[in-house]
Amino acid sequence: MAKLPKRYTDFLVTYPQVAKAYHDLGDACSQAGPLEEKVRALVRLGIAVGRQLEGAVHSHARRALEAGASASEIRHAVLLSTTTIGFPAMMAALSWVDDVLGKRRKRK
Repeated sequence: MAKLPKRYTDFLVTYPQVAKAYHDLGDACSQAGPLEEKVRALVRLGIAVGRQLEGAVHSHARRALEAGASASEIRHAVLLSTTTIGFPAMMAALSWVDDVLGKRRKRK
C-alpha cells in the first residue's frame, strides 16, 4: 500500500470518529450494489477525473491497480472522459494516472 498523505493521517488521528464514520459510509456504498471491486475502483477513478482532483486521481489509480485493473484499463477509463470534461482536462488526468503507473511499470 502506498504511503498516505500527512494531511490525511493527521485527520485520522485528530478526528477518529469522523474518519470511522466516513470509512463505514464508503464500505456501505460499496456493498449496496452489484458492481465488482475492480469496476467500483474504475468508477471512483472516473469520478475523481471528472472533478479534476489530482490527489484523488492518484489514490484511485493506485486502488484500481490493487483491485486488479490493468494499466490499459485505467488509461481507458481516463480516456473515456474526453467528451465529457474536454481534451485538456483529460490530458491532465492522464498525466496524473501516469504518475502512478510510471512508478509501477513502463508505458506500453
